[in-house]
Amino acid sequence: MKVLVIGSGVIGVTHAYYLAKAGHSVTVVDRQPGPALETSYANAGQISPGYSAPWAAPGIPVKAMKWLAQRHAPLKLHPQMDTTMWKWMMQMLSNCTESAYAVNKERMMRLAEYSRDCFIQLRKDTGIQYNDRQQGTLQLFRTDKQVKASQSDIAVLERCNVPYEVLSMDQCIAIEPALERVREKFISGLRLPGDETGDCFEFTNKLVEISKQMGVEYLFDTTVNKLLSRGGNIIGVDTSAGELTADIYVVAMGSYTPFLVNPLGLELPIYPVKGYSLTVPIANADAAPVSTVMDETYKVAITRFEDRIRVAGTAELSGYNLKLREPRRETIAMVVRDVFPDGGDIDKAEFWTGLRPMTPDGTPLVGKTQISNLYLNSGHGTLGWTMSCGSGKLLADVISGNQPDIDPAGLDVSRYS
Repeated sequence: MKVLVIGSGVIGVTHAYYLAKAGHSVTVVDRQPGPALETSYANAGQISPGYSAPWAAPGIPVKAMKWLAQRHAPLKLHPQMDTTMWKWMMQMLSNCTESAYAVNKERMMRLAEYSRDCFIQLRKDTGIQYNDRQQGTLQLFRTDKQVKASQSDIAVLERCNVPYEVLSMDQCIAIEPALERVREKFISGLRLPGDETGDCFEFTNKLVEISKQMGVEYLFDTTVNKLLSRGGNIIGVDTSAGELTADIYVVAMGSYTPFLVNPLGLELPIYPVKGYSLTVPIANADAAPVSTVMDETYKVAITRFEDRIRVAGTAELSGYNLKLREPRRETIAMVVRDVFPDGGDIDKAEFWTGLRPMTPDGTPLVGKTQISNLYLNSGHGTLGWTMSCGSGKLLADVISGNQPDIDPAGLDVSRYS
């Protein structure tokens, strides 16, 4: 079949790769001049199935109220005259229960663990390299309260058969030697050895070249105006390059997906949660992280690439605003200085922001819609890089009529019907 994929971030490109591998004729269209130039450009660099958990969790409403008054808080809210934002927030709050958290976490872990397996197979099949490391993620705790709170997450890891290691500070330093410089700031850690790291932008661009060799066509600098429908089917896409047609249409536009499908009666609960990152040149390799370190207090991830450190974190609800706010830079710069004070040259860091497409329950929308030839691959929030390969392979199987490798139940938009 002929498939048109709208969006060339890591989600759209991985999906195009798996569609081509399944034998389909694939075209990818994007308004940008190249792939991965929006949310996929400078994310945290983590492929972290072990940390795949919904933000909507018991206790979050109370924490969020406290965070609003803190200077270096993980969450900031800039109120908008936007009914969509407030409706999304109410839906998120309704998922902050023990029962909803358990259901949503299982769905996310199921897809994320599968995606990590797909990454492993893709590397074997293609030989792709993208500053990738398979050395796990270390979550650092500063207080006994954080250690106690981690027990509920450990229980979920055990239920999902995810390997983990509870480490003393000496053991943390054995994994990340540069922490010796700041050992007095932390008391212990939780390590997920199955997690990986890598440069999402580099991966996506290289996979574009690989998929081109498989026959995938990319139309960049092409704005999608609207989907054209007739009789309950999509019959084409109106773009700046003219009308494009296919048998199957897949929308992978991240936070902008609702704008394209809402006119068709598909009201998607996807809202942008703004994130920030710094890309810091390494000044002293021995004083830099080995893999990814997560500071639990500030919810900031510090990831090692070959010659750079990627520091990413904070969540900001401010609509579709891409303004680079200096207080957010100060927060993530403060964390990397605090944890790896001699590792990088902060003065030469690149400051970036992107809009992460978040659903109220944390689980992405991957699968069919009520329109027979329209599919969604969006709403991955902070886990687009983590879930990209799994989402692409799962949806390619669904479109091809093949039995998926994992149960797709609860992953498509029907759960919001």
